[in-house]
Amino acid sequence: MHPVAEDSAHAWTEPGIYQVAPGVYRIPLPLPNDALRAVNVYALTDGANLVLIDSGWALAEARERLAVALKGIGAELGDVGQFLITHVHRDHYTQAVALRREFGGKIALGQFEEPSLKLSADPDGTPLSPQLALLRQAGAQPLIEEMLSLFGLRKRSAEAEIWESPDEWLTPGRRSVLPGRELDVVHTPGHTAGHVIFDDGAAGLMFTGDHVLPHITPSIGFQPQVSDLPLRDFLDSLRLVRGMPDRKMLPAHGNVADSVHRRVDELLDHHEERLTVTADTIVAGATTAYEAAVRMTWTRRGRSLGELDPFNRMLAVNETRAHLDLLVYQGKLASTEDDGVRCYRLP
Repeated sequence: MHPVAEDSAHAWTEPGIYQVAPGVYRIPLPLPNDALRAVNVYALTDGANLVLIDSGWALAEARERLAVALKGIGAELGDVGQFLITHVHRDHYTQAVALRREFGGKIALGQFEEPSLKLSADPDGTPLSPQLALLRQAGAQPLIEEMLSLFGLRKRSAEAEIWESPDEWLTPGRRSVLPGRELDVVHTPGHTAGHVIFDDGAAGLMFTGDHVLPHITPSIGFQPQVSDLPLRDFLDSLRLVRGMPDRKMLPAHGNVADSVHRRVDELLDHHEERLTVTADTIVAGATTAYEAAVRMTWTRRGRSLGELDPFNRMLAVNETRAHLDLLVYQGKLASTEDDGVRCYRLP
């Protein structure tokens, strides 16, 4: 397999290795049983040294595809000296741990991911318990029962072993990653509390992880350690990126795009519209996040909540809660707690 030039005409999920810029290659790796279908891993090399931004999911198929792709630039899995991880979700982090065990290489992850990583590494913990607690607060008892019937409250047990700590906790600032290549680490909470992006100012590139995606709006606050106002954090992070120089966008899911700013503007407009729509459901009589989510439409196809699968219904309800809580924070709504259920009303 030889590198080919990045070309948005082909499907971004198609296996291969694609040259984005001199010394920068995009490698899509598979995500089975996930609607996103793939995650982009980026290889940075000067011909002698190799760094990966994100690593993929620790799956045999992903490992094989990564090995085949790296051969196209004369490299092997054992040549990866450093993994720079945008956030702690398994499709970004876990293959780095598996490869470190086998070959070495150092892993660096945003410092504010530490609480979620510790929870993920607890073998006695249950993966969905934080989200189910949020659903209870959202008044979504029917959905909780459905999620429990499908997934139960199984413990992480052996799965917890893959959530090892990184070698370095990333903090904001500039770092040399290869001779002649520096990246700025920028903390962009929202999708997760410790999400970071990597800005290559000299090359005009920005590795945006899941913070800025070209085709979808990333989930807000889906993590073991729950954040108080993840949507506020996400919108603030978008504005932070909008205030930086525009770059070519290298996202974790989807095609490379010419402008980060263009997509940030679209995301800001989208969430402003969703805040208005969400507030309107309370005006129309909804009192909980679950009731509000039922009244709203979802995805670009305008589907009802009931048309989504249970996992995406969970994300939708919890995202609605995030919008409602931000409206309360802004003083546009008020909330009260009634037997553990958060109820919203006009102030």
